[in-house]
Amino acid sequence: MLQHETRRGYKGAMSTRTKGIFRLLAKLGAVVLIALLCVVLAYRFINPPYSTLMVANALAGRTLKHKWVPLDQISPYLVSAVVTSEDARFCRHWGVDWAEVEDAFERAEKTGRGPRGASTIPMQTVKNLFLWPDRSYVRKSIEIPLAYVASMVWSKPRMLEIYLNVAEWGPGVFGVQAAARHHFRSSAAKLTRREASQLAAALPNPHVRNAGRPGPKTRRLALKMEKRLKAGGAPLDCIYTN
Repeated sequence: MLQHETRRGYKGAMSTRTKGIFRLLAKLGAVVLIALLCVVLAYRFINPPYSTLMVANALAGRTLKHKWVPLDQISPYLVSAVVTSEDARFCRHWGVDWAEVEDAFERAEKTGRGPRGASTIPMQTVKNLFLWPDRSYVRKSIEIPLAYVASMVWSKPRMLEIYLNVAEWGPGVFGVQAAARHHFRSSAAKLTRREASQLAAALPNPHVRNAGRPGPKTRRLALKMEKRLKAGGAPLDCIYTN
């Protein structure tokens, strides 16, 4: 009888301890969430000084190249190339392009590979700023609602401005101004249609694709992009208004 009561008391103590741990984790999660929301709100008015990816590169001992430039000092060719390449319906959705998500799953069923290509500019922006690069359902479960929040707080031009200034364009090269100088010895404002197309072609995998000295595949993708830009590219009415 005494042994049974002892076991029951032990289980009760463990249950209480477990509940206490979960409550503590819930409180910590709430604090992190509130802090994150405050940072998102602050970035509506101030420029992010760094991203988690920049921090990771710095901790790895890599020299960083980064300089912030406002959107009006970035070549419209580059803006058009990136939106056309990365998120053609950027001006038509508010965080997640569910039509593209559906298309990605359909392509995955046909190829037998995991769904790819459905990550919007808002999703990539919050991932670059706040999260980690590894593919996982945990990251996506945070990334998607955070993309919606950022899309509600930031205007479309502001979203794109942040994205272009924190995206990685080569090993340790962050932001379009650093990319223009590193790859073309130019500036973000002076990028030509061809240079913008090469940067857009390299953006999905900047550690393998070199925008300044493109290999055959990157050059082929850049030429396709250049043709799309000449044909008009993706709608940019949410960025440039008459």
